[in-house]
Amino acid sequence: MSNPELPIKFTDSAASKVLSLITEEENPALKLRVYVTGGGCSGFQYGFTFDEKVNDGDMTIEKQGVMMVIDPMSLQYLVDGEVDYLESLEGSRFVVNNPNATTTCGCGSSFSI
Repeated sequence: MSNPELPIKFTDSAASKVLSLITEEENPALKLRVYVTGGGCSGFQYGFTFDEKVNDGDMTIEKQGVMMVIDPMSLQYLVDGEVDYLESLEGSRFVVNNPNATTTCGCGSSFSI
C-alpha cells in the first residue's frame, strides 16, 4: 500500500531484505537506519546501519513488519527519494534513488545537491 504523504519511499524489496537480515540476527528490535554524512567523492554519502533505538525527531516508516528510521538532518536530503535493495551482477546492496542529487559518483553511495 502506497502512502503519498510520506517524504521518502521504502520499497518492498528493501523491506524484504531488512526482514531477512533481522531474522538472521534473531533480534526483532532492529531497525534499518538510513543517514547522510559529509564525505565521499561528491560531498555527501549515504549510510545504512541497524539500530535498536528510535531517537527524538526520527522519522519512521513501517513496511512488512520492519521499520526504517531516518534522523531529521538526513531526511532533508532524502525528501522524495526512495530506499531500495538491488541484486545484480555487480552485487547486492541498499541504494537511495534521490531526485535531489545533482551529481552522484559511480558507486552510487555519494552525491551532491
